[in-house]
Amino acid sequence: RNRRRDSTRTMDDEDPVDPRPDLEEACKPKCAKFVTAYEGCVGRVEKDTTGEAHCTGQYFDMWGCIDKCVAPNLFKHTK
Repeated sequence: RNRRRDSTRTMDDEDPVDPRPDLEEACKPKCAKFVTAYEGCVGRVEKDTTGEAHCTGQYFDMWGCIDKCVAPNLFKHTK
C-alpha cells in the first residue's frame, strides 16, 4: 500500500534516539575506579613493544560496572 505522508511529523514519526551512550557517560563517574584502571592499562599497552600486553580484564571490569549502572535506567526509555 502506498500512503501519502503528511509533511507534518509527530513525535512518533521521528527516528528513535538511543539513550544508552548518554547513560553510559553518566555512569562513568560511578565506575571511576574501573575507568581509571582501564585507561592506565591502555597507556601501558601502547608503550609495550612485545605485543603481548592487553587490557581485557580491565575492559570487562569497566564495562561490567557501566552496564550494571545503565541497565535499570535504560529500560525506562523503551516503549
